[in-house]
Amino acid sequence: MRAVFVAFAGSVSLSVAYEDVSGFDGARGVLEKNCVECHTPEEAKGGLNMSTANDFRETGDSGGALVAGKAVESGVYKRVILAVDDDERMPPKKHGEPLSEVDIAILKKWIDTGAEWPEGEILTPTAETALPRWDAPVDPEIISIEAFPKEIRLETKGDFHRVIVIARMKDSSTHDITHLAKLSLADEKFAGLRGNLLVPREDGETSLKIIYRGLEQKVLVQVKDAKKDRPISFQLDVMPVITAAGCNTGSCHGAARGQDGFHLTLYGFDPKGDHFRLTEEMMGRRINLAIPEESLLVTKATGEVPHTGGKLFKKGSPFHTTLVKWIRGGAKFDEGEIAQPTGIEVLPKQVVVAGKEVEVPFTVLAKYSDGTDRDVTTLSTFSTSNENSVGIGANTGLAVSGERGEAFLLGRFHTFTEGSQAIVVPADSDYEKVEREPFNYVDELVSAKLDKLQIIPSGLASDEVFLRRAFLDVIGLPPTLEEREKFIGDGRPDKRARLIDELLERPEFTEMWVMKWAELLQIRTVRNGPNEVSYKAALKYYEWLRERIDSNMPFNELVVELLSAKGGTFENPATNFYQLENDTLKLTENVAQVFMGTRIQCAQCHNHPFDRWTMDDYYQFSAFFAQVKRKRAEDPRERVIFDNNGEMKHPVTKKDMIPKFLGGEIPEIQKDQTRRESVAKWLASPENPWFAKNVVNIIWDQYMGVGIVDPVDDVRVSNPPSNPELLEALAGKFVEYDYDFQAIIRDICNSRTYQLSTETNATNENDDRNFSKAMIRRVRAEVLLDTISQVTETSEKYKGLPKGARAVQIADGNTSNYFLRTFGRASRATVCSCEVKMEPNLSQALHLINGDTVHQRIKQGKVVQAMLQEGGSTEEIIDTLYLKAFSRKPTDGEKVKLLEVAGEVTEAKARRETLEDIFWALLNSKEFIFNH
Repeated sequence: MRAVFVAFAGSVSLSVAYEDVSGFDGARGVLEKNCVECHTPEEAKGGLNMSTANDFRETGDSGGALVAGKAVESGVYKRVILAVDDDERMPPKKHGEPLSEVDIAILKKWIDTGAEWPEGEILTPTAETALPRWDAPVDPEIISIEAFPKEIRLETKGDFHRVIVIARMKDSSTHDITHLAKLSLADEKFAGLRGNLLVPREDGETSLKIIYRGLEQKVLVQVKDAKKDRPISFQLDVMPVITAAGCNTGSCHGAARGQDGFHLTLYGFDPKGDHFRLTEEMMGRRINLAIPEESLLVTKATGEVPHTGGKLFKKGSPFHTTLVKWIRGGAKFDEGEIAQPTGIEVLPKQVVVAGKEVEVPFTVLAKYSDGTDRDVTTLSTFSTSNENSVGIGANTGLAVSGERGEAFLLGRFHTFTEGSQAIVVPADSDYEKVEREPFNYVDELVSAKLDKLQIIPSGLASDEVFLRRAFLDVIGLPPTLEEREKFIGDGRPDKRARLIDELLERPEFTEMWVMKWAELLQIRTVRNGPNEVSYKAALKYYEWLRERIDSNMPFNELVVELLSAKGGTFENPATNFYQLENDTLKLTENVAQVFMGTRIQCAQCHNHPFDRWTMDDYYQFSAFFAQVKRKRAEDPRERVIFDNNGEMKHPVTKKDMIPKFLGGEIPEIQKDQTRRESVAKWLASPENPWFAKNVVNIIWDQYMGVGIVDPVDDVRVSNPPSNPELLEALAGKFVEYDYDFQAIIRDICNSRTYQLSTETNATNENDDRNFSKAMIRRVRAEVLLDTISQVTETSEKYKGLPKGARAVQIADGNTSNYFLRTFGRASRATVCSCEVKMEPNLSQALHLINGDTVHQRIKQGKVVQAMLQEGGSTEEIIDTLYLKAFSRKPTDGEKVKLLEVAGEVTEAKARRETLEDIFWALLNSKEFIFNH
């Protein structure tokens, strides 16, 4: 029904798609579809603004655009009836076809009968892709309508809120129906409605009723202090204007040295300093108290005076009015304590758009410390992570769809940045959801996202592929021939789950995760004066970590013990965490990055430009670690970690910073509690929203090849999770499981998502973030070397370990060899996840081909020679080599080619060398080096 209706509307004009097209509604349909786009307050071509009745009648360079009762004297009517080839005809040729006779008749009748215009109605452009109006027939494809914000509070006389309404369809797509729905107030005594803009009238409470094609929703509207003026605030009004106009960005006056002799702090992290620079640094030049309109701050922004940054806004605009009003009031800084923003919401949080050139508006709601809120859409700046899929007006918040894909739309106000997810799918897709039984909650949430993207996941991997993948991922070794035979021969339906359980109980599983966390905790020897960590200390630290992971200690308890540790680095090895980094600021950054997955380094010098963190956040969090002290022990190789007096000063205000949880509250630190103990308890608790998410994201990345947030230690608003619901669910389960590491791994590995094939289909071949297929991943350095050792039946000797130990067991980050360095083993010099290099390169290929690692091990292990001595046939030996390297037998095609080569050789030595060459080729193949 909806498709038929839209096609009909597109062929004969939207306005005639209804039975009642007379009066204002009929004219509105014609104007919004064909004219208003070029005559908005922002565009106003020819000086004409069609948004409101007064604007329509009074603006326009030629005058008389709308003369009520006289269509033949109205400019808008005279222009639409001009000859098609007339350059003055409207709409212009480049905008489409002339108005139809029906549309012209509707417009003429409306004007001739008085151009009725109901109070508060505002005309807005209607896109070609828009749905029908509110009074069109009921559409069963629409499952709900939703308004944003959910509740509206109007405080003070000048407050306002814009309402956005979207329709959600059965195919998961969303449509903006803000100006297509019917909006009405239950009692207009308390509030006024101008289009989709609500303004206060009297204190009280009413409701906004929204009707669209048989669906209805109500929004509570509360009005307070409706007659009270709110004075212009420098911090709450002027600074947001300066930020929204782009004045304090890094490319303008917010640069380190400012611009054209005028310096503002980046994104306004120091309002007091900015006020001084505006009002006192060059007294009388930037601010003109006598004639506010002529202040340089104003005239440069409006383009009246030459300005390197160009014209930023118009005279009479809200930005212009705010600045002038502030200057007229004395250009004062705020007196006393004022309500500060505590956060923002960008709404709607998610949209799915079908087709190109579909417009969706976004609104930004700011919440303040006094409990009030405010519509700050016009004071916010917007950006997109993927301009190709979704663009967004930097100052308007109006998004426009492009090519199929996904984008994260960011809104910034004050020091806050939040985002919304936008998905674009083809308009005329023949996608049909493929029903597959989910193995657990992971699959349900992954499938929900894939359905929105209209992506069909790959099928399940074969038993052979799953077996090798699980072994390499969970214990860092391929299955032996015996282990493979046991699994393949197992006929039980739950054999994959049983295998996961068995692997999680093996000591090799512990070693894999000790290696992973040893990297993040930088366990290594250091010979650097005050940072010295002896080999004994590093080894004890490693053993401390191994014991706790091996016992499956709840991970939050492990972290609390680590961050609270005090005493000698031999006596209490966890204290080495503080010995490895003596710089308090760097230590703070490491804690945030390792345990919360967030990089706060940018906030050391200014408010973070792409995240929520401010300088205050940075130094208040650092204050928890300002009292960590170090001294020598009796053994010169040992250090003692303890707490004593110490404060963290803010570099701008020079004040001692009160410890405050990052993104949380100021705690009440008990007398018998150190600051570190306080922050440790909070950090590894459900009260910290980042800890559990960070840990499960690291686990997910380990088994899926890409994090839900990627990189895993770069969690920020401008790098959001690809599947927020999945990340929330995993984190919730982690807390529910009492921070049981193994339980989350079991959930992930037992999911259909983990067990998918790497083979692609037309819908998922380019997907690398939504887990619609298994990722092909290069095996990491230590695992690859251990795998080569197992397959060739050779051993290696590493410092501090017996011969035959595995590379994943190396305790010291500074213990390495050429192979491990070439294949990207982490040196553990930093906490960055990027230290582990997984990208293949030419050096790796050359080493495998020409180096000793593969060639010499084949000779030393004598695998081929032993099979020949046991009387194995060429075919049997080739089968065995494939099973050892790939956990599968060769295909018929592979076997035929190899037997042709090997079958021509009869002399014993040459036969052995030929089979060893085949073995060498297998170990140099992509299939061996990559996990799939």
